[in-house]
Amino acid sequence: MSAHHIGCYLPTRDEVQTTPIIERAWRAGKRIFVPVTDAHGSMNFCEITSDTVIARNQFGIWEPVAGALIRARDLDIVITPVVAFDKHKHRIGMGGGYYDRCFHFLKNRRKWLKPKLIGVAFECQKATRILPNTWDVPLYRVVTNAK
Repeated sequence: MSAHHIGCYLPTRDEVQTTPIIERAWRAGKRIFVPVTDAHGSMNFCEITSDTVIARNQFGIWEPVAGALIRARDLDIVITPVVAFDKHKHRIGMGGGYYDRCFHFLKNRRKWLKPKLIGVAFECQKATRILPNTWDVPLYRVVTNAK
């Protein structure tokens, strides 16, 4: 796939580090957009560059202070944080529902067009089974550190 607009989270201390993904994408000429949240419980994506100023938000998550926004529908892929996942690509996040609300339009699609939600996790985060809620949006793929 020829992804030009990539969504990618900025990691907290306990999450898979995404800096190598972001830097490699920049070297390949891709545009990177990271999640930003607002007071109304919505999540948008804001472009970052190597010069972007970032600061911690109300949840302690790094976000750009300013930058161009993009609609979630216009992203090609989204590198998604994972607390736990299963073989059916169900995901548990941090519990705020931001990703599920932002990507609700993917819920009833019969074909994965875009964006493709790619979960990145440590192998130890794999669960036997996750019972999804009706509003949960599944991942397209999960990538782990397993060999």
